[in-house]
Amino acid sequence: MSRLGVFLITLLLSLAAQAELTLQASVDRTRLQAGETLELTLESQDVTQFGKPDLRALEPDFEVRGTRQLNSLHTLDGETRASTRWIITLLPRRSGSLRIPELQLGQSHSQAIELQVQQADSQRPDAASQVFVEATLDSSEVYVQAQAVLTLRIYHSVALYDDSSLSPLQLENAKVDPLGESRTYEKDINGVRHGVIETRYAIYPQQSGNLDIPPLAFTATAADNGEQPAGTPRVGRQVQVSSLPLRLTVKPIPASYPKDTPWLPARGLTLEEHWNPDPASQPTQIGDSLTRNITLRAEGLSSTQLPPLPATETLGLRRYPDQPLLRNEIGERGMVANREEREALVPTHSGELALPALEVTWWNTRENHLEHSSLPARTLNVQDNPALSADTPVGDGTTSNRPLWPWQLATLVFALTTLLGFALWWRARSQPAVLRAAQTGPSPRTLLDDLKRACQANDPQATRQALDAWARQQPETLAEMAARFVPLSDALDGLNGALYSESGQYWHGDELWRAIGDIPPAEQVLTPTGEPGSLPPLYPK
Repeated sequence: MSRLGVFLITLLLSLAAQAELTLQASVDRTRLQAGETLELTLESQDVTQFGKPDLRALEPDFEVRGTRQLNSLHTLDGETRASTRWIITLLPRRSGSLRIPELQLGQSHSQAIELQVQQADSQRPDAASQVFVEATLDSSEVYVQAQAVLTLRIYHSVALYDDSSLSPLQLENAKVDPLGESRTYEKDINGVRHGVIETRYAIYPQQSGNLDIPPLAFTATAADNGEQPAGTPRVGRQVQVSSLPLRLTVKPIPASYPKDTPWLPARGLTLEEHWNPDPASQPTQIGDSLTRNITLRAEGLSSTQLPPLPATETLGLRRYPDQPLLRNEIGERGMVANREEREALVPTHSGELALPALEVTWWNTRENHLEHSSLPARTLNVQDNPALSADTPVGDGTTSNRPLWPWQLATLVFALTTLLGFALWWRARSQPAVLRAAQTGPSPRTLLDDLKRACQANDPQATRQALDAWARQQPETLAEMAARFVPLSDALDGLNGALYSESGQYWHGDELWRAIGDIPPAEQVLTPTGEPGSLPPLYPK
């Protein structure tokens, strides 16, 4: 009875924990200015919940401007799930640090979210205009190749048609990356509600000095406030406004930065590694494949600026690297670069294998000094693999307690071997000097065709199976052929790399097929008469 009670209590706690996580909260941004609106999204996948979330907890710090509900169905792993989203437009009532509290829907609760609301600029130029443009930089000076974020905001107190356009941002000696799609919200300026269209760019200057950012022009059609009959052409006036020019000061690489080291100016940089399987949690044997993932993450850089990481070079460890994975994330402060390098490590020797520490040097642009991020050195304890042992272990000697009359056993073995040798000699006299081996299974030609098709299909698994089947019918082993023919050895290394690592789709079988076709015949022993393969007479005269 007690076990049943414990089970029921555990089940209820797990159901309660799941219920608490069924309402997820998120916002479109966590930093904004006073008078600007933001969108709060609440999402629930609990189909048993009905009604709307309770928004009364928002009233002390926020004004709810509007709420809309979206219902959707999506399929994940063959299972169809329903979800409901509520998109709520909020206007902060004051500036400073605000907190969106936990909201409730039935028995579900959302997580709290922290916001930073900055004081509005009362001296904004053209604030009395119905449409105006504001351009700002997050910093007035940056290092060369470091990130500067340009934010362009278009304010309009009148409705605009969907024919608006913005002139492109083109800069010499600078790389420009848009930071996502434009976003829209509302802002009160001197008691007048304005719609805001916000666009952001990441700018990476390529040389030191002054970088001038020209004005950007915005063109649109403003709707006429008067009533317009339905079905008639729209009436409006053409509006064209421009931002003010900006100047960015670009500083050179500091003299204290190490020479012959990639220049990495970032707001923050981290190194992480993950193993599969983790050698610290389970033993590693010779021939096991360990996958090591190393991720370099830099805030304020593009992924193309991240250098390759040092290769893992350790005696007794074979390395099969994959193609690096580069991706960019867009955050509140701009671009966040990610470089992920994945490699398969296969131990070839037992014992302790030392992996050196990995270090990346970079310049902290936030604190303005040199920094080093590193992964500590690691030692792999590799054990022998019984499945790969060349010799069978000898017995423990327990049979010594049971004597077998050694002289009788030796006599019997000698007699049997003598009789067997005489019988084989007698049989050999009536047989030709060379016997053609009886062929079983597929013909060599069929196996060679299978190998060719597998190589042309660039399938490493099928190629390995066809190669083993073909090699079993050859006079030499695959290792012997690779030892005397270097192109075949190189092609086999490439095939093994594709099998061990996770990049088999990048393997091409043309090199292996050419090597198979170019294998030279094994050297034959010549008799004094110069005829290869002839044997001396059994009974010389």
